[in-house]
Amino acid sequence: MLLYTFALQAVPAYAAESDPKSRVVLIENVKLDYAQVLNVEPVYQTLRATRVEEQCQAEQQGVHAAAAPVEDQGRLNRMVDSVREMFSRRVEPAASVVVPPTSTRRNCKVVEVPREFRRPIAFDVDYVYKGTKYRSRLPEDPGNRLRLRVSVTPYIPDAVVVPPR
Repeated sequence: MLLYTFALQAVPAYAAESDPKSRVVLIENVKLDYAQVLNVEPVYQTLRATRVEEQCQAEQQGVHAAAAPVEDQGRLNRMVDSVREMFSRRVEPAASVVVPPTSTRRNCKVVEVPREFRRPIAFDVDYVYKGTKYRSRLPEDPGNRLRLRVSVTPYIPDAVVVPPR
């Protein structure tokens, strides 16, 4: 009994009476409903990156003006070889025919190639609920209908609102 009276004396009596708002705790009324979706626009994030690639172009050598006598000599050698082949009466396989190689040189450069990627990160959704048009940014495309959480509480300035359990 002694502790009980001590506790009553520790709480000032005027605190509870002077601020009646602190005694009232509002509990919000919540229901779920659906809205009609009017428009969905994706919001894109643009990512830029560069990649290093080796780009090569083949250049043929031996087709220059200085190489013309070499080509003529190659033609002459082939003609002499074919005449020799006809008189020798022996057949050589086609693989043993020597064709002068045309040398190709690779002209390679290391080049930075810019790349750009776009990916959707959110969706701006226009929807109508009870005749009023709203717009919200959502993480996913909701489709034709958008599920809503509708909360109704009376307006009391500086009141403490507690969500339902």
